[in-house]
Amino acid sequence: MKKAAHWMILIALVVSAVLAVILKSVSGKLEPESSGFQFIIGFIDIARFVGEIFIRSLKMIIVPLIITSVVAGISTLRGVEGFARLGAKTVGFYTLSTTLAILVGLLLVNTIAPGLENGQPSVVIQEAFSSEASANGEKFSSKIAMASDNSERSGFDLIKNLFRQMFPPNVIEAASNNGQMLGLITFSILLALAITKLPEKQGDHLSLSFTALNEAVIMITQWIMKVAPIGVFALILPVVYESGGELFLKLGKYFLTVLAALALHLFVVLPALLFFMARVNPLDHFRAMRVALLTAFSTASSSATLPLTMRGIQENAGVSKRVSSFTIPLGATVNMDGTALYECVAVIFVAQVMGVELSLAAQFGIVVAALLTSVGVAGIPSASLVAIMLILKSSNIPGAEAAFVALLAVDRPLDMCRTAVNVFGDSCAASVVAKSEGEKLYQNT
Repeated sequence: MKKAAHWMILIALVVSAVLAVILKSVSGKLEPESSGFQFIIGFIDIARFVGEIFIRSLKMIIVPLIITSVVAGISTLRGVEGFARLGAKTVGFYTLSTTLAILVGLLLVNTIAPGLENGQPSVVIQEAFSSEASANGEKFSSKIAMASDNSERSGFDLIKNLFRQMFPPNVIEAASNNGQMLGLITFSILLALAITKLPEKQGDHLSLSFTALNEAVIMITQWIMKVAPIGVFALILPVVYESGGELFLKLGKYFLTVLAALALHLFVVLPALLFFMARVNPLDHFRAMRVALLTAFSTASSSATLPLTMRGIQENAGVSKRVSSFTIPLGATVNMDGTALYECVAVIFVAQVMGVELSLAAQFGIVVAALLTSVGVAGIPSASLVAIMLILKSSNIPGAEAAFVALLAVDRPLDMCRTAVNVFGDSCAASVVAKSEGEKLYQNT
């Protein structure tokens, strides 16, 4: 009997994690020159290659999916008025959910105080910061340099950069760069609005053409998802194998604080918004988005998960293409609940470790900075870490570079978790906006 896709992906996650632990244990007992050790390293490299191909396959269809879905969906709107209403609702929900995520992170990091031991800055973690910086400073030097360059930018600079991303000088170049999706979305929206202003025959012909193209892209997505369990297995295996256990033990309290905050937002705050604002059963919504959530967790990429988020929200939740084609691509670019929460927890954790007391006003400044940077640097690789360095320097917290390197070393598992939160937040926005537009959701549940 053929198992459902989400079960196959979940099995792949568990099997890959268990196998990675076994291989790590075995390789630790072997000499680096032995054939057994070389076989394990070769197997890990093959898995990494297969995972890369899976990610590249998903990213391959992002651009055609965004263009066809946005144009096909919005061209059915009645001009600028319908688009403005939809945009206001979407941005309003994204602002609310991201603000709540930051406040959840702020509450837990102050309550648990993972950077303190008996009320004092943790000396053990300070030493971990220093040793990790010495061990991996050169390895992560390019990312440190990128973060340092961006840390000199003010909040106003980030806002200006955001608007620059919305209007790329070359839309073809923007389409060739998955880090410039905001510009591609802007162009697609303008093209869709232009189609609504064309004579009826021309407008209908173009709209139907984009709709047909969108269906073809969705079919390609379905083909890729048939090999998703293999791709997920290949992605998780190297991550678990290479994760350093010692640093995780030292940063365990911080790690658990981030996970607890993300879990609280994912399983309490967002479901509450979903229930009270859209009258949707959160359990139904989790079931509808399970494949997208598992893929988001394994790929650590909201953009790569975009095709599956679109598919889940349309086919399982019943959200129309008109709403989902606007809210989901925009959310994958600018709505980062998990990222904003993580930034807040990370910065205050570093301040605790370094013995820097942050007043309420300073913490409010961090809230505002996290809200802005979660959007303003969304198109930059390792965006959350760049934002963390920016906030650390603007808050005058010492030891920023050493802390940055240490957090980077344990970032991948947390990145996987916060990406799942980001994707679920996007899907909640689509359901809330769809409900406010009078759509009937979950007709088949």
